[in-house]
Amino acid sequence: MNEVLITVENLSKKFCKDLKTSLWYGVKDLASGLSGNRNDRELRPKEFWAVKDISFELRRGECLGLIGHNGAGKSTLLKILNGLINPDAGKVTIKGRVGALIELGAGFNPILSGRENIYNNGAILGFTRKEINEKIEEIIDFAEIREFIDMPVQNYSSGMKVRLGFAVAAQMQPDVLIIDEVLAVGDLGFVLKCFKQIDTILPKTAIVFVSHNMPMVSRICTSIILMENGIAKFQGGNVAKGIDLYYTRFINNESNVVFDDGSISLEEVQLLDSVTNATIDKLDWGADLKLYFKFKLKKHFECVPHFSISIFDKEQRPVALLEANTNKCDLNLNGERLEFHVTHHKVQLSKGIYNVNISVNNKLGTDPLLRMNSILSFQLIHKEETWPPFLLEASFDNLN
Repeated sequence: MNEVLITVENLSKKFCKDLKTSLWYGVKDLASGLSGNRNDRELRPKEFWAVKDISFELRRGECLGLIGHNGAGKSTLLKILNGLINPDAGKVTIKGRVGALIELGAGFNPILSGRENIYNNGAILGFTRKEINEKIEEIIDFAEIREFIDMPVQNYSSGMKVRLGFAVAAQMQPDVLIIDEVLAVGDLGFVLKCFKQIDTILPKTAIVFVSHNMPMVSRICTSIILMENGIAKFQGGNVAKGIDLYYTRFINNESNVVFDDGSISLEEVQLLDSVTNATIDKLDWGADLKLYFKFKLKKHFECVPHFSISIFDKEQRPVALLEANTNKCDLNLNGERLEFHVTHHKVQLSKGIYNVNISVNNKLGTDPLLRMNSILSFQLIHKEETWPPFLLEASFDNLN
């Protein structure tokens, strides 16, 4: 079960930004290749490394997560692993049958039916017609497209193509399974079904999984590579650390005004009692979340406006809403300025990066005056990496 199925050694691939120059380099490479003088380790004008010096081993029963921004080199690496393109340097060794879902509809003949494409893809994976016959009903049932299985694939929706592609790749149980971002196209029910199938086949398979959905990555991956500009910025078995580094890259320190009627403006916001560095304010789990606000009042207010403060997580999902100020004049209106603190005691959000949004309404909370997103970002620190939005303090008492 500990058999190494994928070995990647110092893998590199370069591309050229200009088609005409790329064709010219191709002719020169062909000539120099014949003479034995080609140097694949040097960049020429207009060339760049899509993948640079990537090395790893993946064993049966392990899942490697590839993460990074668009253009980081993930898809290029997958295409090299799947044999679609050749590297300029380095070596890839893969043992066993390889199944891949790297592009929507990749490997399908659009004019053939879904059933015919099952046989084609199965044959490409190295299965005999008899082996495919034994699996075809399970594949059709898993894909949930039996009514359309004899219809040309070119008439399938994107979701149907994903269903069929994953069904073939997973139900045939290859030794190596490569999955790109295609699962993002599927509906929630099918995605959950896919992950249940991955849980089933993983002990007998090595999986390379690419996704921008970090909860998915954390759920199934045993190791991770964070790629940036073709190189591995982080690599190892600490999946949580790799994901933290990924999120840190996308910290947004610029607020966004969604609505403004001109009556009030935000001049300053701070996270108090935090550990401040050049990147982001940090707050320990269990500490008090204390925010300082300073507003400029551009018109006369009879009563303090209604302030609604919400917290969004790193996936930009709302996770908490702070209790609003009362509709009474409990805050002092002092001329053209309004300053106050908002405190939430003993914050128990789970570890991660969060953004603060604010909405200011009239005293009844009905008419909007100002709405701003991402007015402040902060990182909550804890030794445990959890994906539910809250890590709640709890005690366990012995009843004996």
